[in-house]
Formats: sequence, C-alpha cells, structure tokens
Amino acid sequence: MNDYAPVELLVCTTCRRGQELPDTEERPGALLHRALAAGELPEGVTLFGVECFSNCDHGCSIALRGGSRRWTYVYGNLDPSSADVVLDGVARYRATSDGLVPWRERPEHFRKNCIARIPPIEPPEAAK
Repeated sequence: MNDYAPVELLVCTTCRRGQELPDTEERPGALLHRALAAGELPEGVTLFGVECFSNCDHGCSIALRGGSRRWTYVYGNLDPSSADVVLDGVARYRATSDGLVPWRERPEHFRKNCIARIPPIEPPEAAK
C-alpha cells in the first residue's frame, strides 16, 4: 500500500433515492452504508455515515476525500446494491496521491455520475 493520506468515504445515510418512504422504513442510503461496512474497505480508508448531501432526487450519494492535497469527489445515482462499485472506486482513489484517477480507469458508474469535483485545500506546487 502507498503512504498517501488516509481516505474518508462518506455515505449519505438519510437518502431516500427520491422515493416517498414511511419514517419507519430504513432508507436506501443507510442500506448502502451498511453494505459498505460489511465489505472489505481498502487499507487507509475510513467509512462515515453522514446526514443529507442535498442530492435527494439523484440516488444515494457518497463523497471521497483525503488529506489537504487530494481532490474531493461526490458521486450519486447509487443504490444499496452498489457497494462493490463504490469499493472499487475508493480503492482506485486511495491509490493516488492527488485523488485524480484517470477517467478511463474509474468504474463506469463513477464516470457517468460525478456530482461534484472539489479542488484540494492546498493547491499543487505548480498551481501556486
């Protein structure tokens, strides 16, 4: 494994995937979080459940972030059965120093469902 900054995988646990659900029914976002927690996270990745990414009508949403020098990504249109796709994507993200996984190397779902790409807190040396 590399020595890059640890990665955080954030999952919106309040997501309803745009559906009307009774308050007593477990939400799709919580189900996705549970599926990811049951999976094998790559070394250096920590899973967090968070409340509302305000992407409610576009499936379950996740965010990948890590350290002050990595890009942060938000992905949507996921569902509780997407755990394997997310685990593949987070492993590829973790293997980078800057969070920039080449487009063709991203899981197909990530290529088509990127909600936001947020620059690192500390810009690369060349960009200063």
